[in-house]
Amino acid sequence: MKHISKFKVELSILIPIFLFFIISIISIHSTQKLLSVEYQSLWIKQIIWYIIGIILSYSVMFVGNKFLYNNAYIFYIIGVILLALVLPFGINVNNATCWFKIPLIGTIQPSEFMKIFLIITLSRMISDFNDKYQNAEIIDELKFIIKVLIVVLIPSILTFIEPDTGAVIMYLIITFTMLFIGGLRKRWFIITIALAIIFLGTLLGIYYSNQDLFIKLFGTSFFYRMDRITNWSSSSGMQLKNSLIAIGSAGGMGHGINNTPIYFPEMQTDFIFAVFASNTGLIGSISLLIIIIFFDLTIISYYNKSSTRCDKFTISGIIGVLLFQQIYNISMTIGLLPIMGITLPFISYGGSSLLSYMLLLGIVFNISNESLRYTN
Repeated sequence: MKHISKFKVELSILIPIFLFFIISIISIHSTQKLLSVEYQSLWIKQIIWYIIGIILSYSVMFVGNKFLYNNAYIFYIIGVILLALVLPFGINVNNATCWFKIPLIGTIQPSEFMKIFLIITLSRMISDFNDKYQNAEIIDELKFIIKVLIVVLIPSILTFIEPDTGAVIMYLIITFTMLFIGGLRKRWFIITIALAIIFLGTLLGIYYSNQDLFIKLFGTSFFYRMDRITNWSSSSGMQLKNSLIAIGSAGGMGHGINNTPIYFPEMQTDFIFAVFASNTGLIGSISLLIIIIFFDLTIISYYNKSSTRCDKFTISGIIGVLLFQQIYNISMTIGLLPIMGITLPFISYGGSSLLSYMLLLGIVFNISNESLRYTN
């Protein structure tokens, strides 16, 4: 048997990450002509975030996944405390208090890291439940689901108050995906979907029939968020309109690097795909989608390579939130879904989002190493 380095990772992961890095830097740099002076160095900051992310990713490889699972509840508590502290001590940007201001570093968004803590905590919980109950009774599953709901609702409520609806949806996507993979009876998912439909139907019914009552029950902030979501398809807002103009006018080859034709808000973050599409056209956009699909399929392949239940559940959580963000971000950019603060992983500018995914990649690297560490 030949020993293989603990820090060896497969090129099928490294190459897409390198391409994401190049695309991210080029796209962010292409926004600077249309942004104010304070945003001119974002592409440099993104390089720094990538460097820090690589260091954090290898740090995760150094401590190993077992360390993360053994201390999952500690990480969860830390995440909840950070979410609670950001409400009184965070900075307010666009009527949302989601960030801590860190001197010499910038802003840090706790909700982005909470998704990591939630993934490893749920992995631990589901794995422990499956180890304890080989053939669980319905009552045992019900008690377990209640425990999971409590664990998920605490950060969800704190994040919703900020408000950060996009992050709350990510928490729910993570939970639903991991519980489904965890082997619970399918009836629970049917019940959940039915309850969700009833809740949404009631919510929309009150919203459309009696808006004054809606505001009394849920508050003005939530009313405006609902108003934004329900009116997205008929909205002619400048952000979406200009994004569609930028993409639609790009043609096959695009306007060229650093030639984004028109300004739209959040072009360096939520609408970075529109920037890249306008610069590189249909060919560039399809190429990026191919890279994303290849990258996702590579991570999915590690599900079968996972040697422990925790790793399998973690992979399902990672791919669930990754696919959600990718699909939602690109869809809202082209007007297929309502606009929310959901970034494109590895491409959009943002330290917290990038670092959170680089940490998750460290977990994936550990799983891939299980099949690379020894070879004949």
